[in-house]
Amino acid sequence: NHDLKTAAHRMIPFGSKVEVTNITNSKSVVVVVNDRGPFVNGRIVDLSKSAFSSIGNTSAGLLSVEIEVIE
Repeated sequence: NHDLKTAAHRMIPFGSKVEVTNITNSKSVVVVVNDRGPFVNGRIVDLSKSAFSSIGNTSAGLLSVEIEVIE
């Protein structure tokens, strides 16, 4: 499914659903963790392009977000 919104996280188990909220505009998206990363200090989650674009402008590159495991 090309519309599946996915994310990478260092510890959250694969298959977990996580709500990611853009702190700046309060938009949120639910993603499924399917990868490990990001391995950059200060970054907590890597979003697929479709997930990122639904909560922010992809040209920004980085967003301040809160994450919450929902399932």
